[in-house]
Amino acid sequence: MQPPVDEPQDGVIKFGADHAAGPLPEARFGALAASLIAWRAIFAHVGAIGQEAARYGGVGFGNVSGRVGPFPGAPGARPFLITGTQTGGRDCLALADFCVVDRWHIGKNHVHSRGAILPSSESMTHGALYDLGPHIRFVFHGHCPVLWRSARGLRLPTTDPRVPYGTPGMATEVARLYRETPLAERRVLAMGGHEDGIIAFGHTAEEAGNAFTAALAEAYAQAYTAAGRLCR
Repeated sequence: MQPPVDEPQDGVIKFGADHAAGPLPEARFGALAASLIAWRAIFAHVGAIGQEAARYGGVGFGNVSGRVGPFPGAPGARPFLITGTQTGGRDCLALADFCVVDRWHIGKNHVHSRGAILPSSESMTHGALYDLGPHIRFVFHGHCPVLWRSARGLRLPTTDPRVPYGTPGMATEVARLYRETPLAERRVLAMGGHEDGIIAFGHTAEEAGNAFTAALAEAYAQAYTAAGRLCR
């Protein structure tokens, strides 16, 4: 069992995890992993997933996940495949860099997972999004300064800045935004208390990825309008 960690460091697992270590079968998860790896490469290309010495203390950032059947599944038990903890800096991923989160309990701050690697520190937030409805089948989390700084101007739904990432509080915030803001239509949110943190989701990988890239384009347009030139 992986105990919760309380340090406010990016990329650190903050929940308890009952994890069954072992390889995931390629026949069951290979196609989904390939789709996630493809979109992760796009996020890495724009700097939203990665690991850099000058950012966040050199800790890896960003993760992607996708639902696995059976569908629709009950809240708290909608299994998903997700990149493992601290894989942000890896140039090439394989199925061994993913794990499956089978169940989670937001109130108890606990997940049940399996695979060759422990789940991402954002797994609880991914689970909270999947809890919103079985129509949500992909969740992408990246770190994008230009989009995060533009969240207010773009009127992106934004979590309370007092709520840290990877906690039950963040999961609760995501649910609140879905109820109280146009998040269901935008499919993109900013994490107010998680520097540069952006989450996009959708029924398909393309829907989630396109929601992110469309918001990023809006942010660049806003930056250009304000400065008369485009700077990252």
